[in-house]
This record gives sequence, structure tokens and C-alpha cells, in this order.
Amino acid sequence: MLDALAEVLPVAAQKYGSKAALVCGNRSFSFRELCNLSGQLANALQGLGLGSGDRVTLYSQNCWEWIISYYAVSRLGGVINPINVMLTADEVLFVVKDCGARAILASRDKGEALLDMQEDSPLQHVILFGDHVPAGAHTFSDLLKKSRPECDAVKVVPESLSTIGYTSGTTGHPKGAMLSHRNVLLNSALTANMHVRTAADTVVTPLPCAHVYGNVVMNGAFLCGMTVVLLERFNDAEVLEAIQTHKATMFEGVPTMYMYLLNCPQLNKYDLSSLTRCTVGGQTIPVSKMQEVEARFGCPLLELWGMTEIAGLGTTHPFYGVNRHGSIGMALPYVETRVAATEDASQTLIHDEVGELMIRGPIVMEGYYGNERATRETIERDGWLHTGDLARIDQDGYIYIVDRKKDMILTAGYNVYPAELERVIAAHPAVAMVAVGSQPDELKGEVAKAYIVLKIDADLDEESILSFCRERLAAYKVPRRVQFVADLPKTSTGKIMRRQLRTLDA
Repeated sequence: MLDALAEVLPVAAQKYGSKAALVCGNRSFSFRELCNLSGQLANALQGLGLGSGDRVTLYSQNCWEWIISYYAVSRLGGVINPINVMLTADEVLFVVKDCGARAILASRDKGEALLDMQEDSPLQHVILFGDHVPAGAHTFSDLLKKSRPECDAVKVVPESLSTIGYTSGTTGHPKGAMLSHRNVLLNSALTANMHVRTAADTVVTPLPCAHVYGNVVMNGAFLCGMTVVLLERFNDAEVLEAIQTHKATMFEGVPTMYMYLLNCPQLNKYDLSSLTRCTVGGQTIPVSKMQEVEARFGCPLLELWGMTEIAGLGTTHPFYGVNRHGSIGMALPYVETRVAATEDASQTLIHDEVGELMIRGPIVMEGYYGNERATRETIERDGWLHTGDLARIDQDGYIYIVDRKKDMILTAGYNVYPAELERVIAAHPAVAMVAVGSQPDELKGEVAKAYIVLKIDADLDEESILSFCRERLAAYKVPRRVQFVADLPKTSTGKIMRRQLRTLDA
């Protein structure tokens, strides 16, 4: 077990040398090349006056420069602040102010707007990827050219701060989860253990590296000597082409990615026989879609669950174990989970009772940066972390997510869980994707509304959906309204944003 993120590439370079570590676009990098490039950038950043403990923000789509920057900051002894590429310049300004970032490394399209805001922030350096950048910014490529690859990484203890990862901020300003080196490395290592990741594997991933799911994929791969085929963003045809071209053994994504892939007209034209397992997380996925993925891809689909506050995964299915569809599996090794009463976190519920999922162990964050009140509200004194997810645990120990506490719809006094409705509607053969949100109602308070994307060439009306639901759901759960849409609002990771569904209202 490594002590710090700074050790990942140097150790991997020693073990795997010229083996392909990263394929990004038309470029391929060996482990040795990644190590040397991160050393060059670390030396360049040090030359700008950055050092141990300094916060450095990373802001771009997936690219090789982002990965080099991530490990360079760690070798410098700095603290990585990876942010969502969908944030606006004003939202980025809040984050860099909140964590006190001294520098930002960004793609030109994202970072250029920050130059005009630099005086109103703690940022001393704006470093933009590419060769030609506007006045006031440093050129990433020039910094690399001027530096040597040999780098003596700053020594840090495993408990020291490695990352400040900001939550999505759906209830106000985002909060910065403080993650130690141990949090991040242990989560990556345990995930690799559960999924049996080895140097023989090649993974295709469009997951944003700045998100904890994508981050675990990246770190876990480099720890194990895997080859990462990194896509800038999700595109169904590009994913299928990458799996076929690179004979990938793994693909990792969120539910909507798999739904797009299943609905791709060219799916049957691609050879996916190299796949040995795939993973899915970020949101619940209907069992019917999991079964369809496994039938079409010819390999197991392992569901997982995680969150920013635990540096990645908290539960998943072991590759060598029973894969129980509909469940998020069991806790990672060394990690505890339980379901607590929503009104009393100290009360643990019995099998199959629905309550809040709670988690404890060495992957739990140190707290929220500069926000002790939010930390106390989220982490109990005995170390149990509130996840905000409603769940149940069966008698065999498998965990099932019911829904997010905040997404529950209260209709005429009854609890309606959007995820349950989505699982039922997704089983209809004409449905490609579905999301359920709430609508205000004078009589019932709230009612459920389904937003549905149909499969290509499918034809369906509202009454067909409602009849389908009535046969499978209690009357109070059946959505009161249905709207067919071309697409659904999603985050940078591809997760459906239920709170944005009303923007689609006809």
C-alpha cells in the first residue's frame, strides 16, 4: 500500500516501464512517459513558487494534460482541487476562493474567462493547456519544455490532505470534501481488489477524471498497471469503437451511458467479445437494463455505489461472487455499512426496513473544508457518515438503494420513490431512458411525473405507459403525468438531474 499519490506514477514506472498506461485521442503514453511528464510539470510549478500544501485547481474535460497535472500537484506536495467541467466561471470563482487555490490548470476554453476574475481571487497563476494562450496566462506546453523530468517528491504522511473535492451543491453552495492520501489510495486499491483489476486489463472510460468515480478508475488502473483508454466525453459510437479497437476488457460508466449504448443503431456491428466485466454507478439502474446490457455485451455488469465524501466507492459486487441485480452489493473491505432510522441515526434497522444508509471506515473524508457545522451534521461523533440515500439491507447482507432522501415524493401522505417508478417504466420495451420528478398538486401536495425518451423508431402514447404502470404498481405510485422528450438533463458524469426535469415541461 502506497503512502501518497505522489508515489503512484514513479512506482508504476518502475514496475511497468514502457507498457502503455494511457491512450488519449491519437496519443499513447507509457508509464515511464507519464512519470517523466508529471515530474517536469511538478518542477515547473515549483519554479512558479508553488509548494507543499498549496491548493491547485484542475478545470477541463478529460485529456492527458489533466492527468499529468493531477500527479504533478501531488508530487509537489500540493492539494488537488478537481472541479466539475460544467461549472460556470462564477461558480469556479466561488470554489477557488473557498479553498484558497493559488493556481489553476485548465483548458483554454474553460480557463480563459478566469483571467478577468483573477484579481478578485487568490489565484496567482492561470495555466492553460495548449501552445497559444492569451496574455496573462502561462502556457502548459512551455512549462513542460523548460523543466527536467527528475523530481524528488515532497514526503507526506498518509493522513495528510491530498484533495478537496466539491459536492454538486444542489442545496446551495457546494462543500469541499477533504480527502487524505489514505482515503483516495485505499479506495482505489480496494475497488481494484473487488473487481480483480490487473495489468492484463484495458479499460475504456469516458467518466470525468475530476469526478470520484472517474478518479477511482484512473488511480486504480495506474496502481495495477492497466491501460486506460480515456475519452474526452461520452459518445456511444466512440465508446464502442474504442472497446473494439483496443480490445478492452472493461468499460465503466453511469446508467445513462449504458442506455445510450443499448439504443445505438450500430451496436451489433461492433465486436465487444474482449469485455470480461463492466461497472455501473452514480445512480440506480433498472434490473431490466442490466439484463439487457449483459445479454448484448456478453459479460457481467457490476453495480457499485459511492460519493465524493468517501473518495469513490463504498459498496460494490466482487467479480468472483454472486452478482445480485438491483443491489449495490456489499461494503468494501475494512468498511462498515448499516441502515439507520431516518429520525434517529443511532437506531439500526433490521433486515429489509428502509432507512438512511450510513457508512464508516478509513475511506470517510476528514470533513468539509472550512465548514465545521456541515461536518458535524454529516459525520456522527462515532464516525458514521450520513449518505442521504434511503436503502435497505436483505438477510444476506446485500444493500439496495431505494432513492435519495431529497428526491422522495410525498403524494397525499404516501411516500413515492422516483427510482422505483423508473425501474418499472424502464422495463417497457419501447423505453430507452426515463426519469421521474415531482410536480406540485393542489389536492395531493405532490404527484409524480415521468419524462421518457423512446427507443429509436418506437411509437408510444401516454395511456400505454400508464396502463403498463397500473399493472405493476400500487395505484398511489402510478405517475399522474407523462411527457415524451428528446433527452434528459444530465451532469458532466451523465447522471440524470431530477431537479432540472421541470425545465422540460411542455
